[in-house]
Amino acid sequence: MARIVVIGDLMTDTVAHAMLPLAKGSDTPATVTMHGGGSGANIAAWLAVDGADVAFVGRRGADIAGRNRDMELMGYGVDARLVMDPERPTGTCVVMITHKGDHTMLSDPGANAALSPDDLPKDLFTPGCHLHVSGYTLLNTGSRQAILTAISMARRAGMTISVDGASAAPLERAGAEPFLQMTNGATLLFVNAEQGRVLTGRNEPEQAARVLNAWYPHVVMKLGSEGALFYANGRPDPVRVPAPPVERIVDKTGAGDAFCAGFLPCWLDKKPPGEALTSGCRLAAKALSLVGARPLL
Repeated sequence: MARIVVIGDLMTDTVAHAMLPLAKGSDTPATVTMHGGGSGANIAAWLAVDGADVAFVGRRGADIAGRNRDMELMGYGVDARLVMDPERPTGTCVVMITHKGDHTMLSDPGANAALSPDDLPKDLFTPGCHLHVSGYTLLNTGSRQAILTAISMARRAGMTISVDGASAAPLERAGAEPFLQMTNGATLLFVNAEQGRVLTGRNEPEQAARVLNAWYPHVVMKLGSEGALFYANGRPDPVRVPAPPVERIVDKTGAGDAFCAGFLPCWLDKKPPGEALTSGCRLAAKALSLVGARPLL
């Protein structure tokens, strides 16, 4: 199995799950818990727990939260290559979930925004390995150069490269054309339907995937409760798989990250696309049954 190198964001997630409709200007009862987070770190954790050989490159603060996040990743079996920032705190995200299950996120990248090309361990960029890039780290102007350098290093080493679209709002702020240009050379793109719309202007997922296929040889569209689809050069039609039933959705945070972690090893082992999609949906379903974005330690 190819070693997977993930470069991305490391966060502490504070998850506030409202029990009743939000009372504006007053109090609403909620359950509030804290978890390890960050899309890149989440993917690395799910990969390791599912048996992959994975290294994670990121940046943390010189604080208790950073130390805890570092130890968590090692506990999952991740080769954590975290640079300690002496000035910035570990990134934090407040995840607000309504009583109906809708959620929004308020993010402070902290040390993530200072990831630099000097933080990239050169020994991880070797032939036969795979690079996965978190879109959040690419869209943040402070860490962007590190990601562009990593993509260049991976291409020189002959590595395959995958990129995740991160989130629709920051993607829209950055602009579709700059994102497509910055990720030129990536082998595989992960997006959800809303991110696909931002990048292509197409509302229909299959149409968006076809457009994106002009930029990326392989495109995976995450469709939530409708499963996922895969589109590749030379295929007349996309491959689709349904989402498995989930008895009770507890928290949607990190389900897309878990999907990426389930898909990548199968895809890298050249398994049929339907098998890789099914594996992605399997891990996403597990994430939906847990509070927080990471597997249980």
